[in-house]
Amino acid sequence: VSTKSIILNDINIIKLKMDNSTIAAIATPSGRGGIGIIKLSGPDAVSIATAIFCPIDSKSTANTKKRPPTNEKFSDPLDSHRLYYGHVVDPESDRVLDEVLLSVMKAPRTYTREDVVEINAHGGPVAVHALLELVLKQGARLADPGEFTKRAFLNGRIDLTQAEAVIDIINARTDNSLHLAAAQIDGRLRRQLESIRDYLIELITRIEAAIDFPEDVEEIVDPPATIKGIKSNTVEPLRRLIQHHTEGNVLRDGF
Repeated sequence: VSTKSIILNDINIIKLKMDNSTIAAIATPSGRGGIGIIKLSGPDAVSIATAIFCPIDSKSTANTKKRPPTNEKFSDPLDSHRLYYGHVVDPESDRVLDEVLLSVMKAPRTYTREDVVEINAHGGPVAVHALLELVLKQGARLADPGEFTKRAFLNGRIDLTQAEAVIDIINARTDNSLHLAAAQIDGRLRRQLESIRDYLIELITRIEAAIDFPEDVEEIVDPPATIKGIKSNTVEPLRRLIQHHTEGNVLRDGF
């Protein structure tokens, strides 16, 4: 059994065990700021947003900026990848909590490949936490640290090298370290590793064919050429990656 199949099997087991609930969290740093963002991801993200959001028509006057009565059916008018202006309203009390911009992104074209909603509110800590509490009351649960990126990985949108690059971008302290992390999140490291792996698989295939059918394909495995190919396609690229890792640690953490 190959290492890849073992890893894929472990990932599939994790997916089966993965909580399919809708998660929510404050996506901006704590403290006061111009904007505070509440982020939701999961199957109920859009329905939760619909339950608490009252869009405002640009032609509306102050007297018409009112949410429909709670006993009326509030349909889902929110199209994917659109930005909406309106109010967040507590459906129990009809109390307006904040004036917000709401962005809706429906699966699979999202960071997590799940339905994602972001509520851009005013950045006071009381206001942001009030919005988060309202979202949790509607059925979402508080996300674990890093859970949005974890779901992006488990749903196949990013690989482990790109997941690591996310934290490197967040922690970047210089332009060089930011450039390095941005290259990794773009998949450059993954492509280099895949190239090395593909060469080794192709080499193993030729060697096994030469062993199993020596009369037919023995001539395709030339030892000097094979050794030269291993050096140029495997050993040297791996040495460069190790060197880049050392340089990357200096860029991230200093000497």
